[in-house]
Amino acid sequence: MNHKHRKVLHALFAHPFNDNIDFGQVQNVLRELGAEIEERHGSKIAVTLNGKTAAFKHARHGVPREEVMQLRHFLTDCGVDPTRDYPL
Repeated sequence: MNHKHRKVLHALFAHPFNDNIDFGQVQNVLRELGAEIEERHGSKIAVTLNGKTAAFKHARHGVPREEVMQLRHFLTDCGVDPTRDYPL
C-alpha cells in the first residue's frame, strides 16, 4: 500500500472526524486491501472483504460522518488495524 493510501486509511480512523475524505480514494484503499467492490442501484456499492460484506452510499463530496463510522466498523470487523498493519 502506498503512502497516499495509508494516509486515507488513517484519515478514516482519525479523531476528530475528517470531513474531507474523497470517496474515490476510499474505494482505491478498499481495493488495495483486497476488497471486491460491486456497483449497486443508484449511488450504492457493495464491498466484500475477508468474507464480510457491507453496503455504502457513494458520496459526491466528502464522506459523511455516518459513512466514516460505518467504514470504521466494517474495516475493524474485517481485521484491519491501520496503526498495526499500515503505519505512516
